[in-house]
This record gives sequence, structure tokens and C-alpha cells, in this order.
Amino acid sequence: MSASLIEHFASLEDPRIERNKLYPLKEILLLTVCGVLSGADGWEAIKQFGEAKLEWLRRFCPFENGIPSHDRIANVISRLNPKRFEDCFIDWTQTVTGVTEGEVIAVDGKTVRGSRDRRRGRAALHMFSAWAVSNRLVLGQEATAEKSNEITAIPELLELLALKGCMVTIDAMGCQRAIAEQIRSQGGDYVLGLKGNQSTLQEPVEDFFTTAVAGQFAGVAHAYT
Repeated sequence: MSASLIEHFASLEDPRIERNKLYPLKEILLLTVCGVLSGADGWEAIKQFGEAKLEWLRRFCPFENGIPSHDRIANVISRLNPKRFEDCFIDWTQTVTGVTEGEVIAVDGKTVRGSRDRRRGRAALHMFSAWAVSNRLVLGQEATAEKSNEITAIPELLELLALKGCMVTIDAMGCQRAIAEQIRSQGGDYVLGLKGNQSTLQEPVEDFFTTAVAGQFAGVAHAYT
């Protein structure tokens, strides 16, 4: 499959009417994605990136009318279907990463600092991400309103990913039979954290390793690096 960003976003519907399409959607998308990946942290910064890299951008699209204003960029991007944009972006990232056998995908959740809005009664946003360790790239994200919702967010995030031949690591929150079965059904392997939230499993595992270590793993099939 082609790794072209433009081709992967070609199915994304343009929300504008024809007479307002001075700048083609594919140019705005290319500008925005490349700008953000290069460190641009706002609409004005994306515009400045485009002006500085216009000749480079024209290797991929004509940009006959130059770089749009930051207000125009914001207006177009904010009106796109967010789910369709996410699907296109994830499809593209999974193509360009070239995930290989043995890739480690670290799944972890973090609360977004400053996202709590007490005045409007909004809890802090908790974001769950899948990080490709070798490729150093976020493959997908799933947002939840509460940290306690991680158990439902993890399966939804895993569904977005191609896990065949990969090793998925998740902390103790993801130590669930259904999650382990899902990873295996998608062709991956897993390393799951084990803590007190799984006491009936934690105790026999600790007993097993205590006994095995005391006997220097005699009679226990094992490997290490």
C-alpha cells in the first residue's frame, strides 16, 4: 500500500461549498499534518511553517495560491469529521511505520494536564495511547473522561491497531482476560502488569517465581537475555 499522506486522506469529505475552495483540502491537510509533526503548536505556527517550507511542500502539491491564513486553516480543519480524520491518520501512520516482527507497542494512559474545567463541571481528560517503541510514533489514541474507564478504552484502542507479530505491553489496569484474548486474536503477544487488583492471580504467580528462584529454575523451562 502507498505511504502517501495525500492518498490516505483522499476519502475525507471537504466541508466547504465549491466557491470557497480557494485552497484545495489536500493542500491544507498536508500543510497541517506536516506542520504539527514538525512542532507547530497552533494555527499561526502552522501558517509560518508553510511559508518557510513552501518550496518543499510544492514537491507534493501545487499550492498555486500560496499558504492560507491561519484563520482559514483553523476553519477548515475544525469542520472536518473528527472520526474520519482519525481513521485516515491511523491508516497512514500504520503504513509508514513499517511495523516489523517483534515491534513493541506500549499502551498507556495519561491525564492531560490543565484539561479539568471546574467552572463547567468537566473532569480532566484521560488519554490512552499506543506507542510504537522502535518507530517512535503514536499509532493511535482513545480519550476517556475518567481514569477508571481505561478498561473499556483499551479494547477500543486495540481494535484500531495491526498487532500481528507485535508485543503489546500494558500496566496492571489492562491485566484482564478479555484484553489478553483480544491481543492474541489479533495476532500479537502481550506483557501485562500484575498487581493487587488481581489478587487471586498475583499470589500464585508470586509463589511460582519464589519457588523457581529458590531452586534456580531447575525443571522450569525458561529463557532470558
